[in-house]
Amino acid sequence: MDDIDRTITEQEEAPTDAAETTPGAPAPGESPGAGGEPAVADGAAEVEGDLDELVKVAQQRDEYLALAQRTHADFENYRKRVARDAAIAQERGAASLAKELLPALDNLDRALEAAQEDDPLLEGVKLVRTEIAAALARAGIQAFSPLGEEFDPNLHEAVATVAAPNGGAGSVVEVYQDGYRLGESIIRPARVVVGA
Repeated sequence: MDDIDRTITEQEEAPTDAAETTPGAPAPGESPGAGGEPAVADGAAEVEGDLDELVKVAQQRDEYLALAQRTHADFENYRKRVARDAAIAQERGAASLAKELLPALDNLDRALEAAQEDDPLLEGVKLVRTEIAAALARAGIQAFSPLGEEFDPNLHEAVATVAAPNGGAGSVVEVYQDGYRLGESIIRPARVVVGA
């Protein structure tokens, strides 16, 4: 009889368990309320989780974008610095070569001044001097002769002073040797006589 009593007791308890799991009834551990609220609460929590994830992804995107922009700016600065350094190195090389060629150019000028008009080598020396001057000009190196200008110790080297005619004290009255410049930098100052 004990088995029968046990079966009857289980059957009586079964409908109570079924009633607890019917739709709309709160599950164990849930707060009672209107039908459908647990599903809405679960959906709201899921949406909030998705929004938090989207915010995190947006922050990462902004960080990566800022990093890419900084990297691009760094690269542009590097490219400009390399171009500037290359231009400076090229200018230094041209100035160094010019310093080596200027004495030869000066000697050609002296040869031209000392040559006789009927000397058969005169035309050849003129051509060589013209070619060297043109090569220097193509490299951006320019000769300057400051005759009549105000003496400037940054551009001129005074080799002598003389009594200035017509009160031109402080001005260049004679040029012994032309100066040469590359852009704003002076390769060789002009050697001049200054009026006193």
